[in-house]
Amino acid sequence: MKVTKEHLAKEYHESGAWSDLPLDELFRRTAAEHPDRLALVDAPDRATWTGGDPRSLTYAEADHEIDRLAAFYNTVGLSSDHVIGIQAPNTVDTVIAFLAALRADLIVSPLPLHWRQKNVLEALNSIGAKGFIAADRIETRDVGTAARDVAGDLFALRFVFGLGKDVPDGLIELAPMLAEMGDGLTFEPQERPDPADHTATICWSRSGEENVPVSRCHNHWISAAQMVISEADLQDGSTILVPYSLSGLTGLGGGLVPFLATGSTLHLHHPTSLANLATHANDVGADVVMTPGPLAQTLDRKLTNPDTTILAAWNISSPHPNTFVAKRPLVDVHVADEFALVAKARGPSAKVKATALGKHDGPNGCESGPALLEVAVTEEIEARLPTLLVKGPMVPEIGWRTVNGDQRRVRWEGTGFLNTNIKVELVEDGISGFGIPGAYALGTGNLETIDVIYSSYPGTREAAAFVVEDPVLGSRLYAAIVPDTATVPDAASFFAYLDAEGVDLAKIPHRVLILQSLPRNPDGTIFREKLTMRTQRLPAAVA
Repeated sequence: MKVTKEHLAKEYHESGAWSDLPLDELFRRTAAEHPDRLALVDAPDRATWTGGDPRSLTYAEADHEIDRLAAFYNTVGLSSDHVIGIQAPNTVDTVIAFLAALRADLIVSPLPLHWRQKNVLEALNSIGAKGFIAADRIETRDVGTAARDVAGDLFALRFVFGLGKDVPDGLIELAPMLAEMGDGLTFEPQERPDPADHTATICWSRSGEENVPVSRCHNHWISAAQMVISEADLQDGSTILVPYSLSGLTGLGGGLVPFLATGSTLHLHHPTSLANLATHANDVGADVVMTPGPLAQTLDRKLTNPDTTILAAWNISSPHPNTFVAKRPLVDVHVADEFALVAKARGPSAKVKATALGKHDGPNGCESGPALLEVAVTEEIEARLPTLLVKGPMVPEIGWRTVNGDQRRVRWEGTGFLNTNIKVELVEDGISGFGIPGAYALGTGNLETIDVIYSSYPGTREAAAFVVEDPVLGSRLYAAIVPDTATVPDAASFFAYLDAEGVDLAKIPHRVLILQSLPRNPDGTIFREKLTMRTQRLPAAVA
């Protein structure tokens, strides 16, 4: 299935930005040229946060597993352009399942790890998914049981597979199933024209209260990764450490696809602490390690190899990028939700470079290279900030037909730009990062909806959600609760209630304030800024 307009695809191919090699074929070619090269390695502490012992596979071993699993998908009835969801953390098994689905010409929808059962059900239903792969657990969350319940509520979901050690009844456990079928399971690829132009993934962008599907073909991903590869000077056979889940533009475009394109070794990591990430990077001798941008300076001090390149990922919920003199190469990766990214290597001045308006070429900004992205902004009207516009070979067509035939929201401007609706600040050299941190990441409309959730807690007279700026995460969600008269407030019970109700983990507050009343504006709406001040212990903020 292709989603890019034919004239755009032709233009991207002619410019050299797009090729004829799909993602799984990149892996297959490395396996043929370097069969004994180490391909995929689990984190040594894997068993502490998901089921199964740590694994490591060479390219030949991994390619064999990918082939057999792709054959298995076809054998059970999954065929070209069927959609299969995946909700699993960073493990060798997850990557194998992902690449096998692409090899079988399926469309993969990697779901955010923080999504609960309700979110998963709505998403898979909206894109007409035929299969679903879930881990047995992610830390203390029983993801496998939730996946089984999703299958019970979604009639169109024909197959639910499990990864890990303790897969619940009702799920097809992939590892034992493949072992039982033996080596007689062989994959027969199907020929189709322009394989890299077909849809590879459906990721998810948050728009208000709606999770909007964002579809990308293989070439979209390769174009996004090319900017990272060029700026980080990523060489063939490098060692890459990725702590981001493989569910969006950061983890896939900045981690998995650069690994595929350079035939590197991918070390998988689940983020539990910065010290753990640094130790992992030092132990494996990582050439490249990804980290949230706000943590880059601290990580820089903890790494021992002066040649390790840090990929500092910044998104719309992060603080503005900070300037510091790094001991090693550092590349800022500015991520605009699920729509585009710009990678920029810092120079000796340690100054963060603004994202310039206009075309961004590759490799390393040479004018002879293909344009990988073009950036513009809408007009700034009165007090309203401009929003980011993007187009180019990495920018997806986000329209996706739901099961009832309705077209999803498409925000294309008349000039061919995609309006991301991300508010940006203009500076002298372009755009300061990609987006405004803090409340813009959550949206005030979302907060009013969350108010209703918090207010439903028994014994609560009224409640409100509000945002507090955080120097590392950009923003944290807080809750203010006013209990009924004669009710003893209990924050622990409040958190237990939200968990029992299956509230999206992104809506679980970091902390809870127990107040006698909520501050109000003259029009009766909640004075959220005063609640934020209350957390900073300012006298005027006491409600």
